[in-house]
Amino acid sequence: MTIEVRNIVKKFGSFTALDSVDLKVGSGELVALLGPSGSGKTSLLRIIAGLDWPDAGTVSFDGENALARGAGERHVGFVFQHYALFRHMNVFENVAFGLRVQPRAVRPSEERIRKRVKELLDLVQLDWLAERYPNQLSGGQRQRIALARALAIEPRILLLDEPFGALDAKVRKELRRWLRQLHEEIHVTSIFVTHDQEEALEVANRVVVMDKGRIEQIGTPSEVYDNPATAFVHSFIGESIILPVKVCDGRVNLGDKVLNLASREMASGPSRLFIRRHDVAILAPGNGVIEGDVKRVRAFGPTQRADVALQVNGEEMLIEIDAPRDRDLQTGETVSLQPRRYRIFATPA
Repeated sequence: MTIEVRNIVKKFGSFTALDSVDLKVGSGELVALLGPSGSGKTSLLRIIAGLDWPDAGTVSFDGENALARGAGERHVGFVFQHYALFRHMNVFENVAFGLRVQPRAVRPSEERIRKRVKELLDLVQLDWLAERYPNQLSGGQRQRIALARALAIEPRILLLDEPFGALDAKVRKELRRWLRQLHEEIHVTSIFVTHDQEEALEVANRVVVMDKGRIEQIGTPSEVYDNPATAFVHSFIGESIILPVKVCDGRVNLGDKVLNLASREMASGPSRLFIRRHDVAILAPGNGVIEGDVKRVRAFGPTQRADVALQVNGEEMLIEIDAPRDRDLQTGETVSLQPRRYRIFATPA
C-alpha cells in the first residue's frame, strides 16, 4: 500500500502546522517523521489516519483518494503514545476489540477471532499474558499489546505516534529493535512519529526531517546523518560543534583568524561552520586550523569528551569534542583541532 500526500496545508487559527507538505511512502516501507515539538509531524500523521482534515491538498492510498473516506473506512491501524488500552478488558479482549466491533456482515466468527488474537499475542511474544489486565502490565508490555490491537484488523497501513515516548530509555531501546524485527515479518506500510533521532536512525528505512510545518530533508538514515541538506538537519541530527564564521571571497574566517578550509563556492557573508564532534582530529599546537585550551575532560566508555575554550574576537567560546581514550587529554593542555569533515551553511538573513 503506497501513501502519497501532496501540497498538504493545515492551520490552527493563525498558526500553520503544515505548509505545503509533499511526501510519498512506498509499499512496505517503515518511515520515521522526525522533528521537534510543533514541527507538524503528528498533524501529518493524523491527516493520513483520517483523524484530522487538511485545509488544502490531497491524500491518496494506492492512487485512490483517501480524503473521500472517513477514518473507519481507511483500514488504518493507529498506535498512540499512551497505549489507550481499555482498563476494564483483559489483554485478550483488548486485542479482539477491533474485530468484535466490525459490522456483522464482515465480522469474523468467534473461532476466527480467537485464532487471530492468539496469532497476534504470539507475534508480540505476550501470549502468556492473555488473561491479565492493563494495570498488571509493564509499560513495554502495554505498548506491545496496543500494537497487537492495531494489527488485529489487518490494516493496510500502520501509524504510530511517539510509540515509545512514555517508556524509559532501556525499554525504548529494546522495543525499537523489536519493532524493526516485527516490521520485517509483517511488511505493512508504516509511519511512526518521533522526536528521538537515535530511534529514527535505528528503526526506519527512510527518515523525514520536519521543522516548522515543512519537510527539511528526506533520506535514508545514513543520508540525513552524513549529508544533511540544511543547517537545521545538521544541528538536529547528531551532536555538532557550531562556530560562527564569515565567508569572504572564498576564505573562511573565525573572528580575525583565517581558517584553512574550503568554502565550496559559497557566497560571501555570515555563515556557520558545522562539525560532528567525532569528526575532529586533535593535533599538537600549530598543526590544525583551530586552537584552544582544554578546560575539562570526562570519560564515556571507549571515548572521552573534552570542553575546549577557543578565543574568538577576544572572547572565550566553549565547545565539546570527542576523542579516543588512547589520546590522553589533560586539563590545561593547548590543542590544535582539524576537522575531518564539515559543512558550512549561510546564516539566514
